[in-house]
Amino acid sequence: MNSEEVVATEVLIAGAGPVGLMLAGELRLAGVEVIVLERLDEPTGESRGLGFTARTLEVFDQRGLLSRFGDIQVTDLGHFGGLPVDFSVLGTPHAGGAKAVPQSDTEAMLEAWAGELGAGIRRGHSVVGLEEDADGVTVEAENASGRMRFRAKYLVGADGGRSFVRKAAGFDFPGTASTQEMFLGDVKGADIQTRMIGETLPGGMVMAGPLGDGVFRIIVCERGTEPKKRDAPPSWDEVSSAWERLTGQDISGGTPLWLSAFGNAARLATEYRRGRVLLAGDAAHIHLPAGGQGMNTGVQDAVNLGWKLAAVTKGTAPDTLLDTYHDERHAVGVRLLMNTQAQGLLFLSGDEVQPLRDVMKELITFDVVSKHLAGMVSGLAIDYGSGPGEHPLVGLRMPDVELVGAEGKTRTSTLLRSGRGVLLDLGEGLAAQGWADRVDVVVAFPHELGPDNALEGIGALLIRPDGHVAWAAPGPVALPQALERWFGPAIPEN
Repeated sequence: MNSEEVVATEVLIAGAGPVGLMLAGELRLAGVEVIVLERLDEPTGESRGLGFTARTLEVFDQRGLLSRFGDIQVTDLGHFGGLPVDFSVLGTPHAGGAKAVPQSDTEAMLEAWAGELGAGIRRGHSVVGLEEDADGVTVEAENASGRMRFRAKYLVGADGGRSFVRKAAGFDFPGTASTQEMFLGDVKGADIQTRMIGETLPGGMVMAGPLGDGVFRIIVCERGTEPKKRDAPPSWDEVSSAWERLTGQDISGGTPLWLSAFGNAARLATEYRRGRVLLAGDAAHIHLPAGGQGMNTGVQDAVNLGWKLAAVTKGTAPDTLLDTYHDERHAVGVRLLMNTQAQGLLFLSGDEVQPLRDVMKELITFDVVSKHLAGMVSGLAIDYGSGPGEHPLVGLRMPDVELVGAEGKTRTSTLLRSGRGVLLDLGEGLAAQGWADRVDVVVAFPHELGPDNALEGIGALLIRPDGHVAWAAPGPVALPQALERWFGPAIPEN
């Protein structure tokens, strides 16, 4: 690296997609300086994702971001491998998640939010080199004017499935290569009939859904075709010809707004952290986009990482806190690949898998099975684990519960707006003086109690900034021990 200018910051993020932008916002909430480097001069406008899972809706709600989307449509309808699943069995307000929200809108909202908080977002900057030492990471980026260097304590690769950061930092990325290729795109001006996900045809699978204004989202997968190494999107002739071979319908007269190709490769980084370099989103895991889980899992990676990286960067928590990011989110990645590969077998295979589909259809009629599958796909079932004798809620995400305190009614989700930890005191008379700079103490009580209330029988809760429960009373772990584990040592009183 021979550029003389060095721009210093505390954290560098490669990639200004939803994952990188969410992480930037989380870091700025905690007061950490951050610069995001994005190779594209402008957003593409493409929207591979069309909504959020229920857990991502909760995450956005925790930060007060849902209102920025306007009127969001929430649906109970979902699927697992193309087989319908009723997500209302989860019993949450967000059910199966939001629909018809283009990923481009999500990116625009997150970029505005992160920018308002003071994140530096530099478009047209491609990361082309990095060097790590004991004190930080130096990154070389290339833009239209040449090359420049950036220096930070930590670097996060949120730069997608072909991540330069992952490769340059030497992360292992094992898994399976694509055996099938699919086409995805938005098409206007073609007489396309709606076809639900999971509709298999003798030669493959197609899907088509209306987006409004005469635009259809289509997916085409033709079995027996070898995946191609592409440096550019597929041609419209390639996509429309595959559609006609499978359906008999000629849609070549339509106009593609954008097209892309993807495969069913499944790869997971063996570690999410190597020293001062970390990975999030598709840089850490790639898979078949079944159920739109990719962007959602990446956003949740960012929310898990953000407060931890901020605490370590500011020196309020030890470096070992970052190891919990790998421990918690790598396990989520393992299950993500498992369920997306299982779904791929169900809706991309031929008649040989029909007996399996029939068995799954029977099983899904049982609420316990539907709840398990819906919890897995929605992200609501993610469990970071609890110790022996601890309350079952420890490790799970905190359900949104209405509370009444000295200042009137509020909700557990509202308490997390600032991105700080929350000690919710339900009558124990607890305090956290040594952690007042990191944890808010809120005295409040559930508006209604009953056997279905998540707070029944609990005297106090420690909620992490990402919305997961870190501690509950009564239990075998003392509050100071839990506070120090997740938020670092207390500040001594003068």
